[in-house]
Amino acid sequence: MDDRVLLVTGASRGLGAATARLAAASGFKVALVARKADSVAALAAELGEDRALALGADVGDWPGISGAVDRAVERFGRLDAAFANAGIGVGTSFFGDDDPDPRAWEEMVRTNVLGAAFTARAALPALRESGGHLLLTGSVAGRYIRNASLYSVTKWAVTGMAGAIREEAVGTGVRVTLINPGITDTDILTDEQRKKPHLHADDIARAVLYALSQPPSVDVNEIMVRPTGQVL
Repeated sequence: MDDRVLLVTGASRGLGAATARLAAASGFKVALVARKADSVAALAAELGEDRALALGADVGDWPGISGAVDRAVERFGRLDAAFANAGIGVGTSFFGDDDPDPRAWEEMVRTNVLGAAFTARAALPALRESGGHLLLTGSVAGRYIRNASLYSVTKWAVTGMAGAIREEAVGTGVRVTLINPGITDTDILTDEQRKKPHLHADDIARAVLYALSQPPSVDVNEIMVRPTGQVL
């Protein structure tokens, strides 16, 4: 994998940071995208500034994320893979409740759905040139209905998005992989969720690298990873 270039959104922590570290250890050059470049500057320095680039962009802002992809291609000369990983959750999203103010949902939908779509749209021209790989972070919650969960709805949207892009990419050489983590110890977990069996960010990073390590003739469409003991 030496000198292949991977762009990761949501790279400042959690799945994004773990994937960037494992990818760099496997020989990738990495473009690290977070809302503020300062939040990934230390990680870029850790991985080596000749092999890592810190970029600031809001994935829900088209000029921001498209500009970040352009800067990555300008710096490294190519883009071989993009991991549309950035996502957020809100504490509750009961559709029948008056509290919290549902306007708090707007940022989550913009980040989880539009952000993934904008990242894909920005990266695909370069990925078509390289015969590259697009990966998106979905969720087990995007495969099983979750009561009163708009977060789950956003991940169902990502499931559909991955399939739509895969069909569009037929004949281009671009592969599309949907990564569906089960309960994973990231900063969006509630205290109650942390009491249940859960994965760690490195567990998901290994799944991403598994998909990226396949030969060009193999398109790993979807990977679902649950902690032992999680039912749904």
